[in-house]
Amino acid sequence: MHLDPADPDVNTYPLLNSIVVPRPIAWVSTRSAAGVGNLAPHSFFTVACVDPPLVSITSVGAKDTLRNVQETGEMVISLANRPLLEAINGSSAPYDPDVDEAEAVGLEMAPSTNVSVPRVAASPASLECTLHSVQELGNSWLILGRVVGIHVDDAVMQDGHPEFSLMEPLSRLGRNEWGLPNEVVKIDRPTKAPGRD
Repeated sequence: MHLDPADPDVNTYPLLNSIVVPRPIAWVSTRSAAGVGNLAPHSFFTVACVDPPLVSITSVGAKDTLRNVQETGEMVISLANRPLLEAINGSSAPYDPDVDEAEAVGLEMAPSTNVSVPRVAASPASLECTLHSVQELGNSWLILGRVVGIHVDDAVMQDGHPEFSLMEPLSRLGRNEWGLPNEVVKIDRPTKAPGRD
């Protein structure tokens, strides 16, 4: 089967969602200029730069997260993990802008250190961010956040490193599918190309 994205009858969104998998989830908390909290999962999320530390999320459509971060210049990305699956999924409901999703799904929020936006208290790790830039891309907006603070629960640290098996991060797949933490294989990167001394 071959599908042409330029064909108006081809819906690329579900295809990309099912092929680009698994995707980490940015559980993004923001506040509106009026002070209303917002919490929403975004599965178009990755590290964009290390120095300076930048992460990116994509808002498909002009959602509350985009508006809030443009108004205030702040957001916090909390790690979405297995024990919080129901709350994460619940926070994706189409609430009105004057509803705080964290309150709606019964989540406790904790104060951040370097930004005014709170983080999800039960999440094992959070990235406090200030807005670096926003780029409009067709029907989506690429949001780059500069990481200005990192919170990691001591309970998930091993040898100074966040441990995957203890964090239990979720991922998004296609349709209504979620990826649960599974087996981790450790393979060292080669230090030189084969055949070279």
